Amino acid sequence: MRFLITGGAGFIGSHLADRLLKKGHRVLVIDDLSTGSIRNIKHLKENSAFSYVIDNVMNSPLMAELIDEADAVFHLAAAVGVRLIVESPVHTIETNVSGTETVLKMASKKKRPVLVASSSEVYGQSTKFPFTEDGNLVLGATVKSRWSYACSKAIDEFLALAYQKERGLPTVVARLFNTVGPRQTGRYGMVIPTFVKQALTNSPITVYGDGEQTRCFCHVADTVAGLEALLTNETAYGGVFNIGSTEEVSMNTLAEKIKDTCNSNSPIKHIPYDEAYEEGFEDMQRRIPSIEKIHDLIHWSPKRTLKVILSDVINNVRNQLS
Repeated sequence: MRFLITGGAGFIGSHLADRLLKKGHRVLVIDDLSTGSIRNIKHLKENSAFSYVIDNVMNSPLMAELIDEADAVFHLAAAVGVRLIVESPVHTIETNVSGTETVLKMASKKKRPVLVASSSEVYGQSTKFPFTEDGNLVLGATVKSRWSYACSKAIDEFLALAYQKERGLPTVVARLFNTVGPRQTGRYGMVIPTFVKQALTNSPITVYGDGEQTRCFCHVADTVAGLEALLTNETAYGGVFNIGSTEEVSMNTLAEKIKDTCNSNSPIKHIPYDEAYEEGFEDMQRRIPSIEKIHDLIHWSPKRTLKVILSDVINNVRNQLS
């Protein structure tokens, strides 16, 4: 098959390209490199089944041409990272909503199946754990720019499902929970690569808030396996599926684990949210998915533990620092 990956030079997109090429597919990537990096796909340039374009997904004529060449589309292009979202809410909303609208509109003309990557952020302040796909979304106030990302991704989901219902476009929505692994950068606030780099350089490991907030981390290799399985299974079309790990860990425990694994002398320093991001910043205390729906349909569940994830990230960051 021929796959188009928007945001394909990003952390997740580049791993997805790796997987698809290894399975004998052809892959075309588009990325504007706003948060992606050409380094992530440099190793693929010599592969005759791989090609890439540096441009924005809001370029409608170009997207029409690229989608015409593809059999199916993974739409991963989006604003990413809490820091970027807080600092650039206009960019966040425009990139996510307008970009998704362009992809769906162009794909609809050719009836190319589209997987839209959403986020666990859409669950917002919900306290009904674990999060299920049919659960209510509880977003914060509009005066808090932190929630602009969650709202924009929820609109992406509504758009995808509307195109399926009204225009017959095969779509599937994947709500990604914290995905980590090699190539991920801490530049935009991703916690594990940030903690690892701090630990390896014996700098203070900076934990935001009281550190008791919990997350579930999924290895990128497991995540992209789920993405491929969803888009290539027609019974998934019209559905919304969580993709994530259910192995829950607090930020305090995570910091200690990384410090110990790295044999680091780093002190662990707590920083108030107001100082880390902006005054009145609100966070999700827990973020844990139910993965029963995706497991029942395509028998997907993560295979790699947090211990494996940390080992892979630590080795990757060590190589970058050497």
